[in-house]
Amino acid sequence: MYRFLIIIEKAKGNYSAYSPDLPGCAATGRTREETEKNMYSAIEMHIQGLIEDNLSIPKSQTFSEYLVVK
Repeated sequence: MYRFLIIIEKAKGNYSAYSPDLPGCAATGRTREETEKNMYSAIEMHIQGLIEDNLSIPKSQTFSEYLVVK
């Protein structure tokens, strides 16, 4: 099992997502939920490609935090 942070951003008319720990791995969707599902599939495919190419799977090093600024 792997765990990766994903960033979901609202764009014009849709959403897009990417994972900072998996360069080149991205997905889009009409809704946030669809984008999350599509990103899950994109990560699965990305990891499978790394395995098939005998490349190491990166360890998740990215984290997120909200800051409150007054």
